[in-house]
Amino acid sequence: MKNLQGEVAMVIGAGRGVGREIAIQLNQLGVIVACVDKDGEMCDATLQQLSRDFAISKSYICDVTNQKQVKLTVNEIRNDLGYVTMVVHCCGVPSPRALIQEPPEIQKTMEISVLSHFWLLDAVLPGMQLVGHGHIVALSSVAGFSGSGSSRSGRVPFSTAQFAIQGFAESLHSEFRQLNINIMISLVHVYPFIIDATMAKDIRLRIPSYFGTMPATEAAKKILDGVRRNYAEFSVPGYLLYLGHILRILPKKASFMLRDLLDTGVDFG
Repeated sequence: MKNLQGEVAMVIGAGRGVGREIAIQLNQLGVIVACVDKDGEMCDATLQQLSRDFAISKSYICDVTNQKQVKLTVNEIRNDLGYVTMVVHCCGVPSPRALIQEPPEIQKTMEISVLSHFWLLDAVLPGMQLVGHGHIVALSSVAGFSGSGSSRSGRVPFSTAQFAIQGFAESLHSEFRQLNINIMISLVHVYPFIIDATMAKDIRLRIPSYFGTMPATEAAKKILDGVRRNYAEFSVPGYLLYLGHILRILPKKASFMLRDLLDTGVDFG
């Protein structure tokens, strides 16, 4: 596994959940962490859990759907900590609680889950090219494996956005390879229910042993393990990547039957 010590990581969505845990564990690996979140109080709370014994860190308030704010924040990070050499985008994956609430409007869904990736790339790419390396980590829900709707309206835009993240990562990987740019792309498919054990009381898990829960700490550890191994695409839990491939190659009728069998009570893929 590669050594990340001394890298400057911009963790988007560091104020809570798996984003917070990724920031904490990167700090423990000696990474200089820029905690970025729209919620300043939550972001500062994360910063308090990071130790200066490992590396310096700072928190930044930024709405990543605003291109101007993203550029200003990246410039501020560069002045404070150095050029950003790693971006971990965690805010494209909803919390499990969000999946049973009213979904955001279509435009907001696309801005958060898709457009923000482009604004971040535009802001950090020049610096990564200048230092000669970089790593972009995009988290996506497993809803991007297979088109999903729901008995409740509003899930189609969400699933569409997750597909777009996969297209973004794959296209970027191909372009960087063609241009011989030394920047790694890691696409991580995350099953939302695993990182919130409290949801077990609210969500039906038809096969609990297969779709159980996992602490955010463990999920973050698995994500960073894959990143340090330079995996281009992987999932948490790991078997879901293979399940996603199976869903794609099965006939539609068989694919729907398998998805119904593995139903979790909220249809998102």
